[in-house]
Amino acid sequence: MTIKIKEVKTKSDLRKFIYLPAKIHQNHKNWVPPIYSDDFVFFNSKKNKSFSYCDTILLLAYKNDKLVGRIMGIIHKKYNELHNESNARFSFIETYDDFEVFEALINYIENWAKNNYCNKIVGPLGFSDKDPQGFMIEGFNEPIVISSNANFEFVNSFIDRLNYVKEVDFVVYKIPVPAEIPAFYEAIFKRAVNGKKINIIEFQSRRQLKPYIKPILTLLNETFKEIYGFIPFEEHEMNDYANRYIYLLDPQFVKVITDYDNNPLAFIIGMPDISEGVIKAKGKLLPFGFFKIVANQKKTKQLTLLLGGIKETFRGQGFDVILGKLTLESAIKRGFEFIDSHLELENNTKVRSEMERMGGKVYKKYRIYQKKLL
Repeated sequence: MTIKIKEVKTKSDLRKFIYLPAKIHQNHKNWVPPIYSDDFVFFNSKKNKSFSYCDTILLLAYKNDKLVGRIMGIIHKKYNELHNESNARFSFIETYDDFEVFEALINYIENWAKNNYCNKIVGPLGFSDKDPQGFMIEGFNEPIVISSNANFEFVNSFIDRLNYVKEVDFVVYKIPVPAEIPAFYEAIFKRAVNGKKINIIEFQSRRQLKPYIKPILTLLNETFKEIYGFIPFEEHEMNDYANRYIYLLDPQFVKVITDYDNNPLAFIIGMPDISEGVIKAKGKLLPFGFFKIVANQKKTKQLTLLLGGIKETFRGQGFDVILGKLTLESAIKRGFEFIDSHLELENNTKVRSEMERMGGKVYKKYRIYQKKLL
């Protein structure tokens, strides 16, 4: 049996690349399809500005003329320069339970990386930490949220066989939503608010929220600078990111703390889970998919945390408790049963301690792997 690797060159190739995972995961109950209209923008070098500062390659694998796998290779020149690295990345790999296909795809990316003078490869990791990252290593029976990988267990044995080792792990917490705010949390909240020259802003509409998107993302650039895989937003990327996600956000789950001049000091962004709605819509917004997603957001019992940050000079002043309490209050009002923390770095002890103070337990883990290239 012959395996052929083909580079994505045409629109037809790209369609095959984007839609292949749906075939591979057709009997995988926890898999959530992407929103395909977003994928066609994301993988388009003319529309996604990330391609302008990265070397990339998209590949398809064929076995006996049947499409059986895909992978993307990335050399993030901007990130490498910022961190004094010469790394390549593999991402968006999908195969059936076939080690030969998996090996052929990974080997191709390794050779491509070597030919471009890279000395290490990491993955799964996309253009930034905001893309799906890491292979799931624990929690395979738990629900998957949007923008998270949902790999089969065999993938981890495959990557181990190719001599990849741990680069970094991420944990995901499941936080129960209480019937009411615990008394100790109320007490900490009052101490945190008392005497502070701050404004606490909650939103009721996207119109109210929209002017804060760029200031929030600007603060994100500052607070995430040490986060693994993060690359700062440029202004045009802020617009792209806002346009990509604002229609899915529920303004009631965006909380911002500002100073008296309205400069953001801290924020948290959550979103009622859309996974079941995306599954029902089969990843397609039109003609009726968007309404299925919105309907599911109204029925779901899960809130997913997306992003949060506190300006460095204001950390340790209880802003995390303020944001946490406000988020819990909104979750209680909406009848949510639990919160998914999304991926948190395993060594981010401050965030992890706050999740655990709220009663959170780790229920999923993801791993980014690495391998030295000789």
